Amino acid sequence: MAAVMVFAVFLIAIALSVPIAVSMILGSVAPIELLHKGGSIVQLLNNTFSGANSTPILAVPLFILGGVIMAKGGISRKLFNFFAYFAGRFTGGLPCAVILTCLFYGAISGSGPATTAAVGAMCVPFLTDLGYDKTWSAGLIAVAGGLGVIIPPSIPFVLYSLATGVSTGDLFLGGVFPGILIGLALMVYAVIYCAKNGEDKAKIKERMDELASEGFLKLFKDSFWALLCPVIVLGGIYTGFTTPTEAATVSVFYALIVSLFIYKTMKIGELIPMLCESVKTYGGLAFVLAFATAFGRVLSLTRATRTVETFILGNFHSAFAVLSVLVVFFFLLGMVMDTGPAIIILAPVLLPACIKLGVDPVHLGVVLVCCLSIGLATPPFGLDLFVAGNIAGEQPMSVAKKALPFIISFVVALFIITYVPAISTYLPGLLKTAAK
Repeated sequence: MAAVMVFAVFLIAIALSVPIAVSMILGSVAPIELLHKGGSIVQLLNNTFSGANSTPILAVPLFILGGVIMAKGGISRKLFNFFAYFAGRFTGGLPCAVILTCLFYGAISGSGPATTAAVGAMCVPFLTDLGYDKTWSAGLIAVAGGLGVIIPPSIPFVLYSLATGVSTGDLFLGGVFPGILIGLALMVYAVIYCAKNGEDKAKIKERMDELASEGFLKLFKDSFWALLCPVIVLGGIYTGFTTPTEAATVSVFYALIVSLFIYKTMKIGELIPMLCESVKTYGGLAFVLAFATAFGRVLSLTRATRTVETFILGNFHSAFAVLSVLVVFFFLLGMVMDTGPAIIILAPVLLPACIKLGVDPVHLGVVLVCCLSIGLATPPFGLDLFVAGNIAGEQPMSVAKKALPFIISFVVALFIITYVPAISTYLPGLLKTAAK
């Protein structure tokens, strides 16, 4: 009864548009006050403070701040020029360069909306000027921006690690091949679309000649520091030189040094507004993270986690079956719920049963994040749709229609990732083998 009450109160509050953090507290307090189960209010408060008082949690706001600084520093344009230099003359080459830019920028920002905003603000007008349909370009950016939460360092992977105790480094490695596969799937559709609908070859050639006139060495020099950022951040984690939190700190200082002193695209006076923007982005999530610990403790004391585990094990008898259901569930959930809260709340509840059915914890994390990242570009509440639509001056639903073929390509890649676990687990396993 207590377990049912926790979920019932929480879901009712969500349905009434109560903020997620407050809904979690209501769900936690209900069995304590009404049934005198799930601990006490004092324990609830202690668990809330312990949830906020965590060193690993600092990685989230720091990665957000690093991404904001990189966005203001014009890093996305330098990355795009580098990839366009190689791909621009081929059919669909420039849209593919946009997708590659999202892949690499995601390795800097760790955020889907940040990737969409930074790359889209530059690429949507650029593609439109070259004759590409503006709404189609916005749809491309909306879906490709979701790569920002899959390619490491990924904020959702950090949250999954905090919620479940799975190694952040393993999750980061696990996201590399899935992110590349999804990027390739998006590129395939982009090339097919451009081949079918045609491109303004004259305008593209003119722009590529202009880019080529600058010379490869100059382009490489301009983009070198942007390309080096993920190498420094991820290299520090995988070599054991830094923890994920320390690597996030390094990313902030690296972004500052590159933007202020190397590219000189930012001034000291602009730092305070960036700090404010980062705090606004992280503020709501911070409350969810703090209350998640208390919510999880109440779930444990009311045996809600055990109830969910019993249900899953009683109705599903293989990893294939449970993953199939979870893919559909999280795909739909991503349409109405933000990635971070969904992972924090549900991952620790689902993981024990999935492990017993033979699902690798890293693989589960990758699948869940991939499912939820699609939700960033799906109506009615896909955040990337609103960001891309605002950039293009189009309604989110108009962008969603053009984004649909890209979403289908994403889903095809997702099913391959789901049913071929080695795509997610190969690199983490390889690193563990090498460490031995």
